[in-house]
Amino acid sequence: MKTEARITLIVLMILLGAFMLTVSGCSFKTITKSKNIVYQKAYKTSAEQQLNVFAPKKHSEHKNVLIFVHGGNWNSGKKSQYSIIGGHWARKDVVTVIVDYPLSPAADYKAMAISIAKSVKWVKENISQYGGDPDKIFLSGHSAGGHLAALVALDDHYFKNIGLENPLAGLILIDAAGLDMHGYLTEEQFEKGNTYLRTFSSDSKTWKEATPLYHLHQNMPPMLIYRGGKTYPSILKSNEKFIKALHAYAPETPYHIQKSKKHVPMITQFFNPWNRRYGEILEFMKAAESKMDLPEDKRNAAVGK
Repeated sequence: MKTEARITLIVLMILLGAFMLTVSGCSFKTITKSKNIVYQKAYKTSAEQQLNVFAPKKHSEHKNVLIFVHGGNWNSGKKSQYSIIGGHWARKDVVTVIVDYPLSPAADYKAMAISIAKSVKWVKENISQYGGDPDKIFLSGHSAGGHLAALVALDDHYFKNIGLENPLAGLILIDAAGLDMHGYLTEEQFEKGNTYLRTFSSDSKTWKEATPLYHLHQNMPPMLIYRGGKTYPSILKSNEKFIKALHAYAPETPYHIQKSKKHVPMITQFFNPWNRRYGEILEFMKAAESKMDLPEDKRNAAVGK
């Protein structure tokens, strides 16, 4: 599930084409870029963590907010690789936050998830300064980032431990890895020293705690889920198992399988500002907004319709 090198290569190959695409249409909208903002200070052996904010320059009212968590096998990747996506979203009137988080082997999955939760708290407390609505925060992630986004969105103890009630209006997963991390690690039986064991330990109880599948509940944020039809078998299997379990709580959850897409193209498709996924996600956000006044136990079904 390594993605950093391939994503970097694809960025270089299509950068010129992407630039040509973005010099027309909505791309003439001016945006602001606020980079390397510290959301988590360094502590003991932990390095500080930063985020980038992309926002429409002019705004008469507060906009929806999208926080994006990059992939990279839990041991690689960086926010700067996705600036082009941040710019596209800002030009579509969505205040976008792209975050870094600590990586393995220096950090385990818990430290990563804690950082993601803290980034959401920073957004909740500060995003109005950039034109974002703190009550309309959507969390999204690709690959390993999808796992972390799902874990933080579903296991509320990450927010409660930092004095915050779950503030998310919705969760958007893009070919998320690790939705059934327990099942994957149990089947693979990796030897000691494997990168996944450095991230998730060798304890099967910990694997279960790290698995979003086991944190589904009635009052979770509504979801929009994408999977590549030609993605890695482990991601295919875990997504299908996740969707099956999700059916008991939110049977109307939109689940889109892009039949021709492999794992990396599932995120690089967003380098094209006219990709249809943008419109679908905007519609999901709009539906989530309109249902926010409903009782929590009815929100998921309503958003899916």
